[in-house]
Amino acid sequence: MIAAVKRLLASAGLLLVLASGVATAAPIPLRDAIKKVERETGAKVLSAETKHAAKETVYRIKVLTRDGQVKVIEVPAGD
Repeated sequence: MIAAVKRLLASAGLLLVLASGVATAAPIPLRDAIKKVERETGAKVLSAETKHAAKETVYRIKVLTRDGQVKVIEVPAGD
């Protein structure tokens, strides 16, 4: 899953550093994931939602980039 997120970010032209070992870290709240995306991309957050897949929680955060493109960034919640 982390590899898929990194590929998505690379294809979107956005850089979001994801901590290795996220699965062993304490889950992060959605508001912290939003702040992290804003801080690391400089993009404006348009919406955010929580998705539950299998045994993983992922935050889907839709952003408007500085160049006017709308992108969706997925951030693992770390659970």
